[in-house]
Amino acid sequence: MAEVVLEDVTKAYPNGLVALDSLDLTVNDGEFVVLVGPSGCGKTTALRMVAGLESISKGTIRIGDKVVNNKGPKDRDIAMVFQNYGLYPHMTVAENIGFALKMMKLPKAEILSKVTAASRVLGLQDYLDRKPGQLSGGQRQRVAMGRAIVREPAVFLMDEPLSNLDAKLRVQMRAEVIRIHRRLDVATIYVTHDQIEAMTMGDRVAVIRGGHLQQFDKPQSLYDAPANIFVASFIGSPSINLFRSTLAPDGSSIRLGSQILELNDTTYRRLPRLADYRGRELALGIRPEHTEFTESADGSTLAADVELVEALGSELFVHFQTDARPVPIETGSSGFELDSADITQPGADTASGTTRVSPRTQIKVGERIQLRVDQEKLHFFDLGTGESLAT
Repeated sequence: MAEVVLEDVTKAYPNGLVALDSLDLTVNDGEFVVLVGPSGCGKTTALRMVAGLESISKGTIRIGDKVVNNKGPKDRDIAMVFQNYGLYPHMTVAENIGFALKMMKLPKAEILSKVTAASRVLGLQDYLDRKPGQLSGGQRQRVAMGRAIVREPAVFLMDEPLSNLDAKLRVQMRAEVIRIHRRLDVATIYVTHDQIEAMTMGDRVAVIRGGHLQQFDKPQSLYDAPANIFVASFIGSPSINLFRSTLAPDGSSIRLGSQILELNDTTYRRLPRLADYRGRELALGIRPEHTEFTESADGSTLAADVELVEALGSELFVHFQTDARPVPIETGSSGFELDSADITQPGADTASGTTRVSPRTQIKVGERIQLRVDQEKLHFFDLGTGESLAT
């Protein structure tokens, strides 16, 4: 059992590419931490450096009370589960699970005992004599996890272990992974590009973008209080609605295109920094579930033109257009940037959005609707830095 600490960890390649820049992260003993971000953001690089598969350009990695910068993978007391399972096709399930123990030259009786115990945890006791080719994708992933479990490591590392599974099996295996983690109570670092996996599995989630840590917090905190525009747009499905807007000089309202949305005193008590933006342009964020379909229009509603209606059984996702300008996000390796060229392109004077409504709501494509906005849930961001005004 051990915690994992990354202090000012950087990975730079000879060609000048910085894959990870000054990452500070602590994974407590027994905690399940998820690293999430778009492809190429540096999350797998971070995992591989903890595992000892990548060298560190700068910084310190500690596992427990030991600095492991110069230690090989076998000396770090870690076990890693890979995306492609990495099973030996000519070996049985039992032989695959016990292979590392055999290499450690443990007695056969001890290997059998550990393999049997792990197979019970994973529900594999009826498959021990089968070869990997005779198993389903979910069963193969369990075998890969079993091979890690029998080593009883201080830290588990998982690199997108569910990405090769179909959608239904992924949901099932997410629950399996968390159940196993709680039973073993070992520090675990889990890498994924899927924000739904991150939100449903992690005790805490680290959002990484362009090699930089954007926010490290509990899943619900990432959703309710994103640190910047990138986190707000990356976390949540459907994504948050983002509009360029202008706060009135007296601060009483905010303009989105041709429309005016009135603000109340509660908004300023919740976001005191908003008063500094009177008469200025900023980004407004509205979560889809924080708008409500209404028949009447007033100062707390926005008019929208329906483009698409998705029926999901329990709810409708209504995609709409407004004449507010969008907030295009540049996904480069540096911090938050707005691509001003996008603002002037044809069609950039309208912004798309999404709202969730009851499945019984009668809405047709092409219809103009009114959406009442929940004043208590509005997000505001600085357009220059992307930082949330709630930070």
